[in-house]
Amino acid sequence: MKRRAYFAGFAMLLALGAVSANRAAAASVSGVVRDSAGVPQIGAEVEVLNAGLDVVASTYTNAEGRFLIASIAPGRYILKAIGPSFLPSQRENVRVRRSTVVNLTLYTLYEVIQWLPAQPRSGKTPRDDWAWTLRSAANRPLLRWLEDGPLVVDSDGAGRRPRLKARILATGQAGAFGEQGERISSTVEDTPSDSRELLARVDFAPNSDAGLESMLGFRQDLGLAGSVESVAAVTVQPEIVSGGSAGLDEFSVRSTETMNLGDTLDVEFGSNAAMGRMAGLPSGTATAILPYATAAWHDGAATVQYRLATMANNLAASVDEVAAGMPALAVRSGDLTIEHGLYQEIGWRRQTDASTVSVSVFSGRVENPVLEAQGSFTPGGTPLAVLFDPMSSLLRAAGPAYRSTGVALSLERRLPGQSRVRLRYASGSALVMPALPQAPALASVLASANAHHAQTYSITLSGTVDGTRTQWRASYSWQPDDTITAVEPFAQSMDEPYLNLQFRQPVRLLRDGSASLDALLDLSNLLAQGYRPYLLSDGTLLLFAQQQRGIRAGVAFTF
Repeated sequence: MKRRAYFAGFAMLLALGAVSANRAAAASVSGVVRDSAGVPQIGAEVEVLNAGLDVVASTYTNAEGRFLIASIAPGRYILKAIGPSFLPSQRENVRVRRSTVVNLTLYTLYEVIQWLPAQPRSGKTPRDDWAWTLRSAANRPLLRWLEDGPLVVDSDGAGRRPRLKARILATGQAGAFGEQGERISSTVEDTPSDSRELLARVDFAPNSDAGLESMLGFRQDLGLAGSVESVAAVTVQPEIVSGGSAGLDEFSVRSTETMNLGDTLDVEFGSNAAMGRMAGLPSGTATAILPYATAAWHDGAATVQYRLATMANNLAASVDEVAAGMPALAVRSGDLTIEHGLYQEIGWRRQTDASTVSVSVFSGRVENPVLEAQGSFTPGGTPLAVLFDPMSSLLRAAGPAYRSTGVALSLERRLPGQSRVRLRYASGSALVMPALPQAPALASVLASANAHHAQTYSITLSGTVDGTRTQWRASYSWQPDDTITAVEPFAQSMDEPYLNLQFRQPVRLLRDGSASLDALLDLSNLLAQGYRPYLLSDGTLLLFAQQQRGIRAGVAFTF
């Protein structure tokens, strides 16, 4: 009996001790949730997650933005704050004890894309357990994509703003429709290994209401299965006029999916949903769904490819090689139109380390092809038949539909050093502008455009200068002077018409290369070739050309 009483008492003492220990070990965490301006956020949800990302406890902030989570076991947790119109924000590896205080800050996506790094990037990037992680130049996680979908902003302490790697491009340019003057472009595009990629860009003219472009999207790598991409782009051009109307807006949503079936077959397909709007025109809204697809079969060094496209290559040259992804817009008799078509191509390519040889046959029809000319109109006197950019004195009108069927041959070879040469020949059809009697009307000039068989020859030299690391590219592409559209309007590797020069001079700012400065220069149609002049009945001189002479130069900073 004594022994039983002894064990019973001992068990009671253990139970009481465990209860006392649990009560003594109870922990709590409190704090304030604010936005980047320091304003407390009412009704924000705060969650406490364990190492397995399970929610241990949650609560909401009060009218002062404060929260309190009590009676949780001591340990290391993840605190996440979620608020409307904000990206979720979280703090990792928080050691919670009795009366732990943690303040959290919420950021919008617009604020995220403005973060810039101030520290060099680490040479070794650790592998992340998350589905997607964007890191700073200091190799610290900033923005993550959780398995359940939302983007999450990471922060490592109160009062310290996150930083992102970004690129800023400042250019001055002339000779481009809707792109003239000074431009500032800010781009965020970071790709950690085995991750999703955030794509963001904004382009605007400083100290002006003219010209605004923005793009936002993501790309996810699916490993052996390929990748998916979705990008939305908006262009606002209030300076573009037509008749008595002003202000052209464009919107585009592009989606792409690639599939890799082993090392033999690659498939890419997607669509581009485009819309243009210009108030005041009889038909000021144009929409189009533009699908595309490519299938390539590989057999060693040889590749057989089939391609279907509905959006033409508009030769939108850029010193920073950033494609806008927008179809070209024009006007026909007061109606806003989108350049598009249906193009099919079958090609063969053999590629080695020293050379690449390709041949392809193509056939396609172009609807609403864009005719571009240089001229001038009096304020308010812009005809309804064209879109006019008064800042560059360039206009665009829609020409007649035509079909182009032909063949293309290309040979590229590596030269000594780091240089390469490419020769290309293509035969097909293009729109030509014939000579007309003096002083015709604008409508007669546009109606005179007709399709004609044409050939084009091009040579391209490119390379990098040893020592200075100057990257250069020179190309000359010839086709008949009376042609004002491309022989291969849908080609992916088409050179710009006539003589073009591009230079890029990188300057290393930090030894590890995490920050750099590039001087950029792009000269198009340097000899001003291929112009078709017309003196209209109202005294306006128009110079139609497939490629306008232009210059674009700038400086790009990468942080």
